[in-house]
Amino acid sequence: MVRGKSLAESMSRYLIRRIEESPNITLHTRSEIVGLAGERRLEQVTWRDGDSGTTRTEPWRHVFMMLGAVPNSQWLDGCVTMDAKGFIKTGPDLSLEELTDAGWGRTRVPLLLETSLPGVLAVGDVRANNVKRVASAVGEGSVSVSLVHRLLAE
Repeated sequence: MVRGKSLAESMSRYLIRRIEESPNITLHTRSEIVGLAGERRLEQVTWRDGDSGTTRTEPWRHVFMMLGAVPNSQWLDGCVTMDAKGFIKTGPDLSLEELTDAGWGRTRVPLLLETSLPGVLAVGDVRANNVKRVASAVGEGSVSVSLVHRLLAE
């Protein structure tokens, strides 16, 4: 189930190929889940076809949701430097020009997960050039604890 017209806008090509080649997966584009139902577990899913507007309810037992392909970062516009897609730039991804434009004002370069706003860190899927895996986000969160200690010591 993809809300957009294809998976290509938000997923790696190798994952798309695996989905397309799986005989037990039916891909529905321009569609969205509008209801989940069940007693002790998921028993059925209701979804709307975006082209026709019709809804269907089918007996599904599993739903996997992929979130984070489009960052919810617009509220930070003007506060930290972001790439063209709205992902927050951190550490070595920030150019000297971007740091100057942001008024960096530090003699050091930004720490690995530090944004263009000194002392503010970003981790997980909202960060530009991240791995987009839960384990990576958890790892970045763990690393950020030591970075916070470094920042507090400044």
